[in-house]
Amino acid sequence: MKFFSQSFLYDDPWPIVSLAFFLRYPNPYASHVLSCDVISREFTPSGSLLTTRLILKTATLPRWAPKGIISRSESLILEESEVDPHGKVVRCLTRNLEHVKAMQVHETQTFSQVGEGRTLQTTEARIVSGFGWGLTRQIENYGLARFRKNVQRSREGVALILDLIRQARMQPMTVGSSYLNPTSASRFTTKPRAFDKSASQPHQFPETGDPSLQT
Repeated sequence: MKFFSQSFLYDDPWPIVSLAFFLRYPNPYASHVLSCDVISREFTPSGSLLTTRLILKTATLPRWAPKGIISRSESLILEESEVDPHGKVVRCLTRNLEHVKAMQVHETQTFSQVGEGRTLQTTEARIVSGFGWGLTRQIENYGLARFRKNVQRSREGVALILDLIRQARMQPMTVGSSYLNPTSASRFTTKPRAFDKSASQPHQFPETGDPSLQT
């Protein structure tokens, strides 16, 4: 089992960073993300917003991994988040629903307000492989190294969306326009993909499920 923990301080207010986090797909630093579907969204009696999203990502293993260790080259990720507007904190849990024997990654992220106009992001992850055959440690080390890279790329993606939000705030709003035009980030991607849509045809959840190579 491998563990990861890292904190990062944004020089942007919590509401803007939280918005950028939920709008982070698509972006040119997340080419491994194929789709993002909102499964459910509701308010709690205390006013917190609960959201469940299903994210489809590419799934790859190194060349030294045995053939057939994963059944397909894609993986479903479950993302469960809570936005607490009173405590000014976002909590997000993600885990992979497929290929859990090869590797399970359980990720926790929090975004909390720090003073005036700054936001602290904390990321923690637990990486576990149950594959065996003398490859457990090797697979876990690979997963940890890849997770570190994904965290950095995710941060760069959020930074890009933050920049687009700043640009949007500087321009006058017209009737019927959105706060952030989705095509602003889409133009950086190499091919069109569908993101953040209500799932008209829900994905089938595997019977086994646990953590994710998130971010």
